[in-house]
Amino acid sequence: MSAATTRSRTPRTPRTPDRLCAEAVDLARSAAEEAAAPGIVGAHVDAVADGDRVVTHFFESKEPGYRGWRWAVTVTRASRAKNVTLDETVLLPGSDALLAPEWVPWSERLRPGDMGPGDLLPTEQDDLRLEPGYTGEDAPPPNSAVSEEMAEHLDVEDAEIVSRTPSRGSIASVAEDLGMRRARVLSRYGLHVAADRWDEAFGAKTPMAQAAPASCDSCAFLVPLAGSLKQAFGVCANEFSPADGRVVSLSYGCGGHSEAAIMPKPPRPAPPVLDSMGADAFPLRPAKDSGSTTEPDGTSEDLGHS
Repeated sequence: MSAATTRSRTPRTPRTPDRLCAEAVDLARSAAEEAAAPGIVGAHVDAVADGDRVVTHFFESKEPGYRGWRWAVTVTRASRAKNVTLDETVLLPGSDALLAPEWVPWSERLRPGDMGPGDLLPTEQDDLRLEPGYTGEDAPPPNSAVSEEMAEHLDVEDAEIVSRTPSRGSIASVAEDLGMRRARVLSRYGLHVAADRWDEAFGAKTPMAQAAPASCDSCAFLVPLAGSLKQAFGVCANEFSPADGRVVSLSYGCGGHSEAAIMPKPPRPAPPVLDSMGADAFPLRPAKDSGSTTEPDGTSEDLGHS
């Protein structure tokens, strides 16, 4: 083991502060009070040697909101000189200082729903959720029959070697004709992450799905997706469902299932045996030919008695 290795592993002993620099407490305090507001610099805490004839004096800080911070004033002197000069003054946090939380990049602070109108969310070049959709190059692959690299493996009489790919048959042109000219598409990792997120929100383990009479795979309001996701997910089109317009798992379900309960037509009531709602007409006087009454006497009626 070399001497340099031995010295590097040996813990350093604290330096002895220079006597004249350590005694310059008043000079350090004056510098701290000049940098801070009146009454902010507190008691002298410590003096630490930073080098030969370089000492930093620490003072308590009474600044509101800066609990545990200290004013650090560094003083120094030249070799063989007796005059101590000021080097710098700064406010530094102590071991128990109140500090702001560690800075987090915006890409890690962003949460679903944070974006608003006009906001832009750029994706990283190496985003694991995405993969190249097409190469964008017009050159043929190395193992292509029209590639110059394959010339030595082909018989000139059997195949014709061309120097470039026809412009109409280029990868970019074909991708554009097929409507697939996207620089990047979802990778398998991106599909799995999205599927896990959708299944957690509207999947079989949700309380709504466990209380549903049937699952979404038999519901008429389910709009299937295209591609590989159609085997497990669809879009709900029931306006009364809590998942209306959302991507739902085929194992999800709710009380708005189309076949949960088919309401029968209201039965037509039978005619009543006794009509209690109608009115019967009764005459106020008996008929004249019934023999039970006589014609009233006009004279008696005028006298007020019969």
